[in-house]
Amino acid sequence: MNSILNIIFYTLSFLAIYVQVFFLVTFFENRKKIVIRKEDIELDHYPSVTIIVPCYNEENTVGSTINSLSALNYPKDKLNIIVVDNASKDGTWDVLQNYIENPQIKIFQETKIGKHNALNKGLENISTEFVGCLDADSTVHPEALKRIMTYFSNPITMAVAPSIVVNNPKKLIQYAQRAEYDMAHYNKKMLAFLGGIHVTPGPFSIFRKEVFEQIGVYTKAHHTEDQEIALRMQKNGLKIDHAPDAYVYTNSPNSVPKLYRQRVRWIYGFIRNALDYRELFFKPKYGTIGIFTLPSGFISVVGTIFILFFAFSQMYQHIARKVLQSQAVGFHIFGDHFSFSFFALNTRTFVFVSIILYILVIIGLLYGRSMIHGRKKYTWWDIPVFIIIYTFIAPIWLMKAVWNAITSREASWTVERDFLINKKI
Repeated sequence: MNSILNIIFYTLSFLAIYVQVFFLVTFFENRKKIVIRKEDIELDHYPSVTIIVPCYNEENTVGSTINSLSALNYPKDKLNIIVVDNASKDGTWDVLQNYIENPQIKIFQETKIGKHNALNKGLENISTEFVGCLDADSTVHPEALKRIMTYFSNPITMAVAPSIVVNNPKKLIQYAQRAEYDMAHYNKKMLAFLGGIHVTPGPFSIFRKEVFEQIGVYTKAHHTEDQEIALRMQKNGLKIDHAPDAYVYTNSPNSVPKLYRQRVRWIYGFIRNALDYRELFFKPKYGTIGIFTLPSGFISVVGTIFILFFAFSQMYQHIARKVLQSQAVGFHIFGDHFSFSFFALNTRTFVFVSIILYILVIIGLLYGRSMIHGRKKYTWWDIPVFIIIYTFIAPIWLMKAVWNAITSREASWTVERDFLINKKI
């Protein structure tokens, strides 16, 4: 039995290390193509753009979201804002009345519950060349839209994803998420180079209008419509790019229960959407998304859970073995004298494999941080906090998401929002 477990562990570890090395090679091959602009830019042409803001119980944040869109450094006559209240139970609709006289902003109500319904309500009312969305708990950098629009100079680019930054972290769990998001920027940009992006995030992804005319509007998609629309685009050969310097600032969960709920929904959505698009798996005609992105994502879910249990099993066996052997090397737990020997350290291969994997992850995180923040100095301690928290907590929400996927127990966008608001996020 142990030999079988060892084979599974080393196979999964090899695949995980392979992915990180593959990303690292991709980074070095393309690093000169990564553009980070700190100054204002001007476009030769300003296409018309509509930004849809779906909101449910967002009375405390939707005003800041709308104001950040209004402050975008983009011609006012080329930028429209549509805000859709998705049957909020709080004062969201009252807040939106403050903008009713603004000719740049249109507000609507959508009684059919679901973020996809709110987005589709917005799509029904656009007439611009481009359309994007922005979650009502996020704000945008003033230059974000112009920086994104430069990527559409490539006529085959059909959508561009931004870089999401944790807004004003205050708690350890938020600092851990900041490190996670820095790593995600790196991963997403490498996937963009490879043509394998599988999510166009709700915060400020921008699309050509013809995307929805060609492949249809948003669907429920297990409450992760931003994953499904990206997979549908990939299936239809539509290119998705990533703008690392288009910053969007999002309010992150400030407690473990909130983060747990969010990630269960995200991972559940990935699993179910991947199963819905299982015909993409290992099909060369679908390129990176079928050969690399979806299979590696699926393996990472299963592998993370297995490796955690395997590591705990190995640690338990090692400790038990060393307790029995400790008398022979002078490591006396209950004796009068205490002495230490390096014999007590675990030098098995799985330890070194795990260390190598963590080092590669940290390298990716640091490159992602440099891509987003440049040489700006940040505290370093959020990296070990990220490693510790995610090593022990992530497998829990992964297991819950897998169980929910097996039992078809869907999470809910509105229930999650109610939980976050009731807990005063």
